[in-house]
Amino acid sequence: MNEKKELILAKYGEIALKGLNRSTFEDILMKNIRRRLRMVGKFSVTKAQSTIYIEGKDETADIDAAMEQMKRIFGIAALCRARACEKNFEAIAALATECLEDTLLSARTFKVTAKRADKAFPMKSPEICMELGAVLLDAYPHLEVDVHNPEVVVTVEIRDTHAYIHGESIKGAGGLPVGSGGKALLLLSGGIDSPVAGYRMARRGIHISAIHYVSPPYTSDRAQLKVEALCQKMTAYCGNIAFFCVPFTELQEEIKRHCPEEYFTIIMRRLMMEIAQRIAEQDKCSALITGESIGQVASQTMEGITCTDAVSRIPVLRPLIGLDKTEIIESAREIDTFDISTLPYEDCCTVFTPRHPRVRPRLADVEAAQNQFDFTPLIEKAVAETTMKVFKVGGEIVL
Repeated sequence: MNEKKELILAKYGEIALKGLNRSTFEDILMKNIRRRLRMVGKFSVTKAQSTIYIEGKDETADIDAAMEQMKRIFGIAALCRARACEKNFEAIAALATECLEDTLLSARTFKVTAKRADKAFPMKSPEICMELGAVLLDAYPHLEVDVHNPEVVVTVEIRDTHAYIHGESIKGAGGLPVGSGGKALLLLSGGIDSPVAGYRMARRGIHISAIHYVSPPYTSDRAQLKVEALCQKMTAYCGNIAFFCVPFTELQEEIKRHCPEEYFTIIMRRLMMEIAQRIAEQDKCSALITGESIGQVASQTMEGITCTDAVSRIPVLRPLIGLDKTEIIESAREIDTFDISTLPYEDCCTVFTPRHPRVRPRLADVEAAQNQFDFTPLIEKAVAETTMKVFKVGGEIVL
């Protein structure tokens, strides 16, 4: 390790609790980090003592860009930019005085914290804090110590091979590394909810693919481009996403011709779930993900969800089920999908919307209504004509 050279320390939280399975989660996280950092230069990525060390290998390594990438990698609880030195107090004091100069000159109060992972180090943590605090007060006499609400926190970490100096850590994305929890297919509508649902399941380690239904000429090319832009935006957190686009016009037209109007939406969703399961099987996905929230619209009552789930042969994950719209919008703003989701291009869910949908449908009645027409050939045709493209991290968003 190049002493005094700036590097990134990434701390993981939940992974540390994984016991005998911990190494599996660590390996996946390390692969995700290396894959993401390839876009911003050459970095070495190593791990020790529940910390990942990211250090640039040459002049191509952009530490600022690396920090931006690391903030969005699930599995990382906290991040900081640090510098390393020998494990002796004189080197620690000299490095802290030098590398934090700009930060300390612009502050009025500070405190020092110390973490002594190497218990063989001769000074205990309180002694390190006291002695280094005295050194910094001598170097920057305008400063005052405030242990309760300091403007700057100077942290010293004594680890296995080096000591590390850094300012305050920033919060990471948290959760579990993408890919550690299997793979699932997200029903991506183009609204506010479904991108948030995908984000939340990716944060639990799920590798996301996405499926979208189009109904030309009732839906426009702009509507599809909007959903593709959402998919691209989600890659910043979810990694590369396989995107499946299903032609749905014929199915919706036959629903209108043959089924009672009050059941249009429920039957449409049942057919979407049937198609999604077939695509999920092809893509080796073990579950479906939807953005449903209980009671938000007529089809999202418990009775409506029961009628939809009746056709499901694999689990349907609904991470937003207990959230209200305000909470979902807040999350959409945080992951920067809200502005795209609210563009005025309607998806196929708005086609042939019933004037008076059945709010509390009975499964037997829905099945009887759906059985008035054999949708199987059209389902098979829609699956066969489904197109797929892959959206990659760092790709361009086109609207």
